[in-house]
Amino acid sequence: MTDFPFDIVGFDLDGTLLDTSADLLAATNHALALVDRPTLAPDRIRTMIGGGAKNMLKHGLEESGGYDQDVMGRAYPALLEFYGENLSHGTVPFAGLTEALDDLEARGVKLAIVTNKFEQFATRLVREVGIDHRFACVIGGDTMGRGNAKPAAAPIHEMIARCGGGRAAFVGDSIYDIMAAKNAGIPSIAVSFGFLMQPVAELGADAVIDGYGELVPTLIRLGDSLSATSSTGAAPA
Repeated sequence: MTDFPFDIVGFDLDGTLLDTSADLLAATNHALALVDRPTLAPDRIRTMIGGGAKNMLKHGLEESGGYDQDVMGRAYPALLEFYGENLSHGTVPFAGLTEALDDLEARGVKLAIVTNKFEQFATRLVREVGIDHRFACVIGGDTMGRGNAKPAAAPIHEMIARCGGGRAAFVGDSIYDIMAAKNAGIPSIAVSFGFLMQPVAELGADAVIDGYGELVPTLIRLGDSLSATSSTGAAPA
């Protein structure tokens, strides 16, 4: 297969490639219980994921009685320890992911992950789920140093560099993902089935998909649209 418009397709991890909500809920509730806070219902954790573990726990504390720095200091290490020991017990790929990745690989596209999860957790998780061999690189929230996680452009630029350069697009489920792509100057696709903190239409992505069966056709349309815009002399959005 030739003439595909993108050389690289990057993905967020939690809520985009994998449904990690069960394991993140278990870790968060473990930490909350240790500091005598009420635990969260399963549907609540999904809107707290995206900004990294500390941000997730901060939201959990706010919802379970109020944020307190001392409580955070006790709960956060407990969350990380528990999650590190229980990364993939309830985590599953989203429907249609395998087929979409197969299609992209058949077209010669390099695949990558850029997540705000710690790199050590991200690399272990994709290995435990059995998809690590598909990705040219995994960039975590701590890979580029303090202040350089999504929505910063740095991890997206690093993804492109590690994949050898070329035209890239990014797929995610949060404002962190879409803003990182915009800040890096590449097009973005939002997944409506992810861990949305707001309506998907409000993310400002260049396109939205409702399932992985739509990914490759959407990338093709997006590439055609950007090429047409470029040929008119106008700057891409």
